[in-house]
Amino acid sequence: MRLDGEREHAPVQTGTHEVRNQPPPLDDFDPLACDPALREALTARGAADRVESLRPLARRAGSAEAREHGRLANAHPPVLHSHDRYGHRVDEVEFHPSWHWLMGEAVSSGLHASPWSPDAPSGEHLARAAGFYLWSQAEAGHGCPVSMTFAAVPALRHSPELAEHYEPGLRSTHYDFGVRHPEKKAGLLAGMSMTEKQGGSDVRANSTTAEPLSDGSYRVVGHKWFTSAPMNDLFLALAQTPGGLSCLLIPRVLPDGTRNAIRLQRLKDKLGNKSNASAEIEYTGAIGWLVGEEGRGVRSIIDMVSMTRMDCVLGSAANMRIALSEASHHAAHRSAFGERLDRTPLMGAVLTELAVESEAAVALGMRLAAATDGGHRGQRAELDLLRIVLPAAKYYVCKRAPSVIAEALECLGGNGYVEESGLPRLYREAPLMSVWEGAGNVTALDTLRALHKQPEAAERLLEELDLASGRDERYDRAVRSLRAELADPQPARARRLAELLTLTVQAGLLLRDSPEEVSDTFLATRLEALGSTPGTSGVASRQLLDRVTPGGRD
Repeated sequence: MRLDGEREHAPVQTGTHEVRNQPPPLDDFDPLACDPALREALTARGAADRVESLRPLARRAGSAEAREHGRLANAHPPVLHSHDRYGHRVDEVEFHPSWHWLMGEAVSSGLHASPWSPDAPSGEHLARAAGFYLWSQAEAGHGCPVSMTFAAVPALRHSPELAEHYEPGLRSTHYDFGVRHPEKKAGLLAGMSMTEKQGGSDVRANSTTAEPLSDGSYRVVGHKWFTSAPMNDLFLALAQTPGGLSCLLIPRVLPDGTRNAIRLQRLKDKLGNKSNASAEIEYTGAIGWLVGEEGRGVRSIIDMVSMTRMDCVLGSAANMRIALSEASHHAAHRSAFGERLDRTPLMGAVLTELAVESEAAVALGMRLAAATDGGHRGQRAELDLLRIVLPAAKYYVCKRAPSVIAEALECLGGNGYVEESGLPRLYREAPLMSVWEGAGNVTALDTLRALHKQPEAAERLLEELDLASGRDERYDRAVRSLRAELADPQPARARRLAELLTLTVQAGLLLRDSPEEVSDTFLATRLEALGSTPGTSGVASRQLLDRVTPGGRD
């Protein structure tokens, strides 16, 4: 105490920024190493030899560099330039350099077209699906033009001459951005131009017209409400011709080198998917060429829809998986009330359910990709299975993604709600996959249409499910419930049918191909759970959390 009566103050401590109890950045991790479900699915489909070849792509996807490019591409969305400084119409979209980096990596890895190569090895659809799933964890938005290009090739083959002309460029592994003559570019990308404001998924309500010209081309006039990837080199569009709704190929640049009459009216201000440009466009006399037969436009483009729906399932699975990685990584390095989060019973139960839902989505996505391989080898049974399971999977997996990602975000508490965590971006991205290529009601009803058009598809589905019969009574009960729904499918119950179908297929795959701990957890939490939110079953599996946590758990 001072003699003059003044209180003596202790030295002021100014160091307040010591960081404790925070996880290290999830950078430079290997998303394949913490994803045994993917490795098991590949092995079960006879592609164990592909695992090591996927590892370099996986490591790039988990690198600090790729994750930063993903952040920047979304922080700096594309910008539309309708005119140049002199007033000339240019209709171009400017992207951040990080977008081009992501696209270059995806294209050079063949994620846009590798299965269509004439010398593609057996099982290439499966390998490409695994690569697309891994790479999408780096950033989701640029997957749109990658998927569009992948899906355009089988549609274009309905017109062999057009396919012969454009397919080499579409298969090229060189990313060559810009509006130039296709023959002067090292690689091409494709887009889709289907929906209109008055129709949406009801494409037969389209009012865009295509007038046949004397040289065999068509003059296209119309207003398209959503056109994916408007800077791509060519588009497959639906328009009304004299013979009915038809599919046309419309290039950005015509054979004489002039720009086609494609006007970009505006870019959509979307909830998520900020890195990617989605445009409202007008065809003001654009020139196009018929793909397939006049009046058979839906049939011509249906292959494209199927392939993009496949990528919706894979993209949703990828978003769920990277959200799970963020949540499990956080919980493995964060403590509360004297205990590490992932060791607490309730957090363990939540993470367990997120993990098993992710693993089921991966198993299903790889099975669908293998069915695609089988279908292209002429295996009718695999095509039948794909026709009925794909729309149901598109419905259910994409519908689940927002809920799973919201729960993963909440595992981080307030940290997860902050943009820097990356989880808000994943959360905004998640509903897109459910909306794109047919929203929930459309895809659920497409499951019913598959039953009506190909009754043999139901028999093929049941044959697939029978492969796991007798292994668990909970599964057998679910299959019996599904049989009852299949016997009397009703439009009002289409969502129930799609959900039950997907859950039973997932359960059967896990029973056949995954460790008992995984399949048992899935059956307990997804088929028998009392509530719909993760953690309500009370099932917590240390083994599952060890499987899915990046770097493992101490």
